[in-house]
Amino acid sequence: MSLTQALHRSAQQKPDELYSICAGRTFTHQEALDRVSRIAGGLCALGVKPEDKVAILAQNSDLYLQCILATAWADALIVPVNTRWNRAEIADSLDEAGVGVLIVDDAFVELGHLLVSDVPGIAALVYAGAGESVDGLPSIDQMATDGPVIADAHRCGDQPLGLFYTGGTTGRSRGVVLSHNAVVTSALGFAAMRTIGTESVCMVSAPLFHLAQFSGWVAAALVGATQVVLPAFDPVAVMRLIQDHRITRAVLVPTMLHAVLNHPKAGDFDLSSLETVVYGGSPIAQATLDHAREFLPAAGFLQVYGMTEMAAVVTTLLPEDHVGDLTKSAGRAAPHALIRVLDPGSGRELPIGSVGEVVVQGANMMTEYWRRPEETAGVIRGGWLHTGDAGYLDERGYLFIVDRVKDMIVSGGENVYSVEVENAVAKHPAVSQVAVIGVPDDKWGERVHAIVVLRPEMSLELGELQNSCRQTIAGYKCPRSMTVVDSLPISPAGKILKRDLRKEFDALSLQR
Repeated sequence: MSLTQALHRSAQQKPDELYSICAGRTFTHQEALDRVSRIAGGLCALGVKPEDKVAILAQNSDLYLQCILATAWADALIVPVNTRWNRAEIADSLDEAGVGVLIVDDAFVELGHLLVSDVPGIAALVYAGAGESVDGLPSIDQMATDGPVIADAHRCGDQPLGLFYTGGTTGRSRGVVLSHNAVVTSALGFAAMRTIGTESVCMVSAPLFHLAQFSGWVAAALVGATQVVLPAFDPVAVMRLIQDHRITRAVLVPTMLHAVLNHPKAGDFDLSSLETVVYGGSPIAQATLDHAREFLPAAGFLQVYGMTEMAAVVTTLLPEDHVGDLTKSAGRAAPHALIRVLDPGSGRELPIGSVGEVVVQGANMMTEYWRRPEETAGVIRGGWLHTGDAGYLDERGYLFIVDRVKDMIVSGGENVYSVEVENAVAKHPAVSQVAVIGVPDDKWGERVHAIVVLRPEMSLELGELQNSCRQTIAGYKCPRSMTVVDSLPISPAGKILKRDLRKEFDALSLQR
């Protein structure tokens, strides 16, 4: 399997139909293929050789998609860069990856020049903006017009497609090496869920450096769907694109979905074309999901549970499964994946309903963490990837994630799962967002602490919150302390950074 095979297929079968729409530009499938072949030729003319690393630091665009495909076409590896990292973090990852070519758009030209000085291995800085080239840099758009046409290297199978750096929610990011087989397998499994077809119009709304969106794009490309690319997330821009282009499918992580639902202009747009909303990346509050389903009654919701190390897709909760208590589950194993739940201590498989560590297996598994053999061996054991997530399986194979193993709170000798508490807290009408962590406590060892963002002009007292939570969870699980904040720290992947919250709150003596 190869990343570029989908473009060859769609150009052959529907050459004159729309491949992509972005910022007023449109390309057909055939035009996209022609441009990709020339961009690949331009990269090779710059000195890119087989196995070289080409990084892209840019906002989403149609050129971004073409650069990814052209890199594979040229027999090289793509390294998507997290645009929210600072200069030092980016330089560290580019140096570790051994990047030789760095592609930037208008937003990152200045930073690109600085990174060239920081990372000795970068031999070429390339401009991927839509206008005229700046600073005399080689231009992707110019390559797409005038570059030499070269044959596709048909890089495929177990050959690495790229290095994808993790979100870093638990520490320093690691470069995940994913093969063509892994990425295409995951996307095929996703496409097999029957929520996407050749006539679908799909919105690329989450950052492409985030593998959930990357995999969603590949799945759409495999069936020849049209891609409408949003450069950067904005709730109004999302709703306007859905209305103007009659978008049928969108990837919206929980924080993005929350922002759309709670925007003052949420009712001003016609979103009736939306057939499927794909969400995942982090747990979603039941209250947010309920709100979303009321706001978009014609749309089906598809949850994906996965991770970068598994090319994004492990389980799916289909629209028809969003009933009753199943809405609390992460769904069942996708066609390409297997799941088990093990005792973290003994490694033995646990019976149905018992909470343990979720381990997964499939052809979509990463090859390794780049240049980190010990860390690779620590997570891939016996052919299974250990996710670090705590969960259980029910009698029909539905997976319920209860927490990160490291996020579990032990209070008074009882195990408390933060996700369960967060769902209970989120039911209170004054709560907009919440994160629950364990903080040191002389009496309980750890106590359950809620950090909440309130809705505008609302207030909340701890006792009131505790009484509300007791309606759905046991008393010992209810927050024993609470802090109200203006916002929560969010990773580029849309996940709440609990490590940042712990750093801030662990040392504090919090008032109960």
